[in-house]
Amino acid sequence: MTASSLTSSFTPTITSPTLDSPTAASAQTDRFVHDRLPTPAQWPKLVYPLPELRIAAQANLVDSLFSQAARNGHANRPLLRSDQITLSYAEALDRVNRIAQVLIEDFKLVPGNRVLLRGGNSIGMALAWLGVVQAGLVAVATMPLLRAKELGDIIEKAQPVLALCDAGLLDELHTAQAQSATLRTVIPFNLMNEPGSLAVLAAQKDGHFRPCPTSSDDIAMMAFTSGTTGKPKAAVHTHRDVLVACEAWPRHVLKATPEDIVIGSPPLAFTFGLGGLLVFPMWAGASVYYPSTAYTPEAMVQLIKQAGATICYTAPTLYRQMAPFARQHCLPALRLCISAGEGLPDATRQLWKDATGIEIIDGIGATEMFHIFISSKGEDVRRGAIGRVVPGYSARVVDEDGVEVPRGTLGKLAVIGPTGCRYLDDARQGNYVKDGWNYPGDAFVQDADGYFFYQARADDMIITAGYNVAGPEVEDALLNHPAVAECAVIGLPDAERGMLVKAFVVLKPDQPAGDHLVKALQDHVKATLAPFKYPRQIEFVATLPRTETGKLQRFKLRQP
Repeated sequence: MTASSLTSSFTPTITSPTLDSPTAASAQTDRFVHDRLPTPAQWPKLVYPLPELRIAAQANLVDSLFSQAARNGHANRPLLRSDQITLSYAEALDRVNRIAQVLIEDFKLVPGNRVLLRGGNSIGMALAWLGVVQAGLVAVATMPLLRAKELGDIIEKAQPVLALCDAGLLDELHTAQAQSATLRTVIPFNLMNEPGSLAVLAAQKDGHFRPCPTSSDDIAMMAFTSGTTGKPKAAVHTHRDVLVACEAWPRHVLKATPEDIVIGSPPLAFTFGLGGLLVFPMWAGASVYYPSTAYTPEAMVQLIKQAGATICYTAPTLYRQMAPFARQHCLPALRLCISAGEGLPDATRQLWKDATGIEIIDGIGATEMFHIFISSKGEDVRRGAIGRVVPGYSARVVDEDGVEVPRGTLGKLAVIGPTGCRYLDDARQGNYVKDGWNYPGDAFVQDADGYFFYQARADDMIITAGYNVAGPEVEDALLNHPAVAECAVIGLPDAERGMLVKAFVVLKPDQPAGDHLVKALQDHVKATLAPFKYPRQIEFVATLPRTETGKLQRFKLRQP
C-alpha cells in the first residue's frame, strides 16, 4: 500500500462549526444503543469551549485518525510494534479495512450492531477494535481476566451479535455464549492458519472498504464499569467523544510527537488503556509497542529499554515496583510517564523521580468521561496534587447540594466538559449526572491556585493496583461457598497496591476457621471472578456491624 492510498474514500472534515449546527444523519441502522440512552433531561451538559473541540457533524473516529496520519505524512511511519512484527500506518489501515470487510460482507453485520472484543494488549486486539469502529459497529471491549459469569452479565447488557476473541481465551467466552440468545458467532482473531479465524478471513479480502459515514454522534463504543454494586454499567461514547478527548489532555498536557514509542500496562478494555495505548498515539502520529509476554516489574523495565520506549502508562503500584530495576538498568529514551487508575502516593512519585529523573504525570479520569480531565505537565506538578483541570473541562469541589465550597474545603468533585456520562439503560445515571454536571464519586480539596488534591472515593469502590473491584461482587462470590454464613468486603490502604481487598467472614456453625479455609475461600473467589478481585486478607468474625434495619455498616469495619 502506498502512502497516498492511506487516505480513505470518506475523509471527514474536522471544522469548527457553531454548536447550533445540525447533526448529520445517523448511519447506524441498528438503534439498540441509541434507543437506550438516558432521556435528554438526564444527560450531562456537553460544552466545547475551544475551537479544536468542535468536530464536524459527520466523522468516523478511525477514519479520522488514519486520514490525519496521511495528511501529516505519517503513512509509512510505524504504528503498531511487537517483538515479532511492525506495521506502518498504511499497513495497519489495510488490515483494519480487511477486518471491516469480513464483518460487513461475510457476517452481514449492520452499523450499530455490537461486537464484543476479548483479548489482552496485542496488535491483533488493536486491529480488531479499529476494524469494528471503522465499520460503524459498536466496540464492546472486555478484560481478558473476566470469567464466564462476568462476561455473561456484559453480554446480557450489550447484546452483541458477534465476538472477536484471542484464541487463548475462548473457553470462558464459549461458556458465556451458551447462555446467550444474541451472541451468535465467536471468531478467534490471532490464529494465522486456522480456517474461520479472523486472520484467514481477512487475508481473503482486498482491503478496499469505504469507512462507514457515521454521524459524529453515532456510537463508537461501550466501556463497562462495575460501580459499587458489582452490576455492570455500560458507559456509552460516540465518535465525537473520543475525537474531542484527543484534543483535550493529549494536546494540552501529554504533547506526544510522531517520534514517540508508547508502552504500558493498562488493558485496551479500559478507557485509560484504550486512549493511552492506541487512540492518543494515533492522534499524534506516534507508535505503540505491545509485548508478547506478561509484564513483571523487571520485565517491563527491560522492555522499555529494548523497545526504546519514550512514553509509559501504568499504575502507581507498578511504578513503585519498577523503580529499583529502572535505577539498575537506566532508561535513556524514556521521557514521559503517566499514572492513573488509582491515587498516586507522593512517596511513589519521588521514588520514581529519584530512580529515573522523570516527574510522573498524574491524572484523574473516568470511564464515564472517557479519559483524563485533571492533570498537570511535569514542570507544573505540585507535590501531593493530581493537577489542575485540563483545558476544555471545568471542575469544582461542591457540597451535598452541588454548591461550590471554599478553597481548601473537602467536598465532592463535579466536572463538566466536552465528554460526559451516558449509561446504557441504567437507573444509576441520576447518581452520576446532576444538573448537567458529572459526579465521578471522589472526595477532593482544591487549593487557591486551582490544584486538586485527591482524598478518597466517595463510595465503596476498591481500587487495587489500578483495577476497580466492587465489594458486593466479591461478597456474592464468598456467600456461594458452603462454609460462609455472612461476609463484608472493604478496601484497606496499602503502600504497594493502593488498596487491599479484605473480607470479614462469619462462618456457618461447626466450620473451623484457619489458614486452610482462608486459602480455600481465596481460591473459590479466583475461580468465580477475575483473579485480581480475590480478598488478600480474610478475617473471621462472630458478627458483622449492622443497623437496626439490618443494613451493613462498612465504615465500622474500616476503623482500626
